Amino acid sequence: MKFGKAVVKSRVVILIVALVLLIPSVIGMLATRVNYDMLNYLPENLETVRGQKTMLEDFHKGAFSFLIFEGMDDKEIVACEEKIKQVDHVATVLWYDDLADTSIPKELLPDKVYNAFNAGDSTLMAVFFDTSSSADETMEAIRQIRSIAGEKCLVSGISAMVTDLKELCEREESIYVAIAVVLAVVAMLLFMDNWIIPFVFLASIGIAILFNMGTNYFLGEISYITKALSAVLQLAVTMDYSIFLWHSYGEHKAHVSDNKEAMALAIKDTLASVVGSSITTVAGFIALCFMTFTLGRDLGIVMAKGVIFGVIGCVTILPSMILVLDKPLNKTMHRALIPSTHKLASGIVKIFPVFLIVFALLITPAYLGYQQTNNEVYYELSRSLPEDMANVVANTKLEEEFGMGSTHLVLIDSRLPQKEIRKMTSELEKTDGIKYALGVESIVGPMIPEEMVPESVESALKNDKYEMLVLGSEYRPATDEMKAQINSLNKIIKNYDKNGLLVGEAALTNDLIDITSVDFATVNAISIAAIFIIIMIVEKSISLPIILVAVIELAIFINLGLPHYMGESLPFIAPICISTIQLGATVDYAILMTTRYKRERQLGNDKKTAVITALETSIPSIIVSAMGLFAATVGVAIYSEVDMISSLCALMARGAIISMFCVVLFLPAMFMLFDKVIGVTTLGFRKKK
Repeated sequence: MKFGKAVVKSRVVILIVALVLLIPSVIGMLATRVNYDMLNYLPENLETVRGQKTMLEDFHKGAFSFLIFEGMDDKEIVACEEKIKQVDHVATVLWYDDLADTSIPKELLPDKVYNAFNAGDSTLMAVFFDTSSSADETMEAIRQIRSIAGEKCLVSGISAMVTDLKELCEREESIYVAIAVVLAVVAMLLFMDNWIIPFVFLASIGIAILFNMGTNYFLGEISYITKALSAVLQLAVTMDYSIFLWHSYGEHKAHVSDNKEAMALAIKDTLASVVGSSITTVAGFIALCFMTFTLGRDLGIVMAKGVIFGVIGCVTILPSMILVLDKPLNKTMHRALIPSTHKLASGIVKIFPVFLIVFALLITPAYLGYQQTNNEVYYELSRSLPEDMANVVANTKLEEEFGMGSTHLVLIDSRLPQKEIRKMTSELEKTDGIKYALGVESIVGPMIPEEMVPESVESALKNDKYEMLVLGSEYRPATDEMKAQINSLNKIIKNYDKNGLLVGEAALTNDLIDITSVDFATVNAISIAAIFIIIMIVEKSISLPIILVAVIELAIFINLGLPHYMGESLPFIAPICISTIQLGATVDYAILMTTRYKRERQLGNDKKTAVITALETSIPSIIVSAMGLFAATVGVAIYSEVDMISSLCALMARGAIISMFCVVLFLPAMFMLFDKVIGVTTLGFRKKK
């Protein structure tokens, strides 16, 4: 109560401080770097990641791209090549004319060199950068190359994908927030009892969102997934807290004449309820931090921080706003549109055995679908992007015209004898799916001494520590064929050089597949265990956590099982994040009903009366909460062209509705069935004397 009175007394000061803090928050938000490369979140101890670092630090080559020139004659291409070589951070440009030095008769060049660079009226040019794949400098270099080469040039590779993705997200992100805000306002206007309170909620939550986004500056950078989703998720998840404060304030105003005293009491009630509720949500997000793939930590920290800012805003900024706007709020009250739910609650409890049977029938197919969906996710990052994106068009062209699904880079000790390297290169070329293996020795052939190798080729592919081979593969990343190919290539490389490294998008994606499959099980177990323990402590019960988690887990199984039965493939990150987010964000529905059910039993009501009352009083809050989460995410799901974002939002929107139905229909049935067990295993459950 002391805290509530202090907030009420300092309401004007709180609003002034909040507005002043918006200035550094906005500056921090604008200064926070955004990472658009998912592969950057792989753990640093992986050999492929160490290989990428070695490429950059010891070989001075980070990113790599193929440029595809269409319908241009050699003279035009040479002119472009010279300009591209002048672009900042372009380390090396290789075209087949670089290999045909005057010291080497063109007819002595192996056919594979010419064929690797030419197909029909299209020709390839390899470009190496001295910065990493997702560095700002690399993205700027990509933009300059496109400007120089014009429409007849397509740029492939991770760096081009990251550049295109950044431009697309920067166009879409403000629209995500606008859509979420508009639909959330519509939902609140429909279900709240005041015409302007939704806008007050949005102002309060908006300030908390800006605080959260501003403090991301101290993390160094955040992923584009985090940036795109955090504002929408924070709006959806913390809206409940605002609704609870408003309802509590309304109840106390009916019994207390002074609105300031009513608000102090409402803050006290809100703190007691919201802190317990928010802990489960924070626990769900913190569980993501245990992922080896550190994108989970990125999203988990930002979202957990967002919930905490949301709670603080709900008990400080929002009460201050409501009191300052007390007169206009009083004039704009109206009757809530949600009708009485007594008959609905009585009807559900009356036929509770039906819902127990439905629950039992759904478990197996839902769980099997959930398991299959996890096995059917896709890892190829370009699949989450629009088909008409420049980089996707380039990759498609590369595959269709040149038969190349991906490119490997191999680093080996430059002191290896030429004979050994040629032998290794020959074995690499014979691996299933490899079209060619280009290195210094393989380019000039055994008939030409190394001294006659053009300096441009020598410097591009060899230094005093390492020699690099470029392998063209027919297979796309993240396929079974590619996995087998990578295993075969690594065996050959290690046979000749135990410290040899295979790097590139395909090798990194292969590691991504291996670690995220473990991450999924780890994060799921941690989130369930954490939320189980929190519910056990809050509800002082052993049986209630089992019942509540079982109901929400069924909702998760249904939500993530549907893609399998609908023939959809999700991006790999979706099941990991959604199982945790849905559990953390919607278990509150179950806790709300459980708390009321316990109270009714403590008051001495029989189990049927207690369950009906708990259900009747909880349905409006659960509907408003679920519709808020649905409204904030469904618009983004429909609008976004990035499947990684669209899929996550679609699953969150659908998950909110499924969790709502599961809690309203199955949880009361569980209470009816296990009432005696709950009574025995829950402290303070019996009637208070």
